[in-house]
Amino acid sequence: MREVRLIDESGQQIGIIPTREALMIARERGLDLVEVGATSNPPVCRLMDYGKYRYEQSRKERETRKNQHVSRVKEVRVEPKIGEHDLETKGRQAERFLKAGDKVKLSVLFRGRSITHPELGRDLLQRLSEQLSEVGVVEQGARMEGRTMTMYMAPARPRSDGSDKKEQD
Repeated sequence: MREVRLIDESGQQIGIIPTREALMIARERGLDLVEVGATSNPPVCRLMDYGKYRYEQSRKERETRKNQHVSRVKEVRVEPKIGEHDLETKGRQAERFLKAGDKVKLSVLFRGRSITHPELGRDLLQRLSEQLSEVGVVEQGARMEGRTMTMYMAPARPRSDGSDKKEQD
């Protein structure tokens, strides 16, 4: 006859008893006999309400998923010959993305002969990073990738849900 080490619902160890007896104790108490340590000798079993346990586990998982924010990378594209007002508009768009908690990829697209002046693209990215310095930090500096110069920015701090305001009061 196989024996198991039995732990009751409060976590107290009952001892090593035959499997049939453990099942009878579980039925008497209206609980389930759940094997929690199959590799040990003898196997460890616990008395618990398995349905309630599964329900609580699913609630915990749902709660952790609710508090997660999936960070996406949004792209803002500009060209070296962009106007001042258009650059400010693109900056506000990137600011909105950063405030929402997303990362931003700032890209300068070089077309035709404009590729001969990469310093113009670097200046544009520098101006954008200064404009966004309050809401974001430069994660990766300006780099040429083919005909495109890119720079990555991340939100300056994680999105707050008002908890930091409570700490200040």
